[in-house]
Amino acid sequence: MPLPPYSYVTGHFPHPTRDPAGHMAGHMPQPVSPPDLARWHECHELLYGMDLFNYGYYWEAHEAWEAVWHSVGRGGLLGDFLKGLIKLAAAGVKVREGRTLGVVRHALRAEELFSRTAERMPSAPESVERRFLGLSIDELRRIARGVAENPPRLTPRDRVPSVEIVFDFSLVPK
Repeated sequence: MPLPPYSYVTGHFPHPTRDPAGHMAGHMPQPVSPPDLARWHECHELLYGMDLFNYGYYWEAHEAWEAVWHSVGRGGLLGDFLKGLIKLAAAGVKVREGRTLGVVRHALRAEELFSRTAERMPSAPESVERRFLGLSIDELRRIARGVAENPPRLTPRDRVPSVEIVFDFSLVPK
């Protein structure tokens, strides 16, 4: 799927859905089917959210994952994991807005949700990397903790770029 023309940042770009000039204005969201844990790689919204995130479209990744989160009923193992991804994307939005406290809060909440997911996952030998929806749950926990402890900071500037990658990691499913 194509990437949007800009990544939304409050006060710098038209709101994607509420502003008639927004890049998603008039777009009617399509119903999303809950991902099948055994066939997660077929959930286009989940994967598109990862692409958006990796390319610096944090608000848009948040929206893509939120649609999947709603499709699973916003709770349970899948709901907690997806909300963790949503919170990680929200941390990226806060970096772009220059709101360090928001970055820390969202990252800590993401870590908490990933930890809760890990606690509810079946046990595995310590030598086996635990993955959920293709992503390493332990790596996500470390990433979220790292963002909270050392939040990325952007230099204040008059003009915010239309897209900006603020994290030094990518979400790569396997």
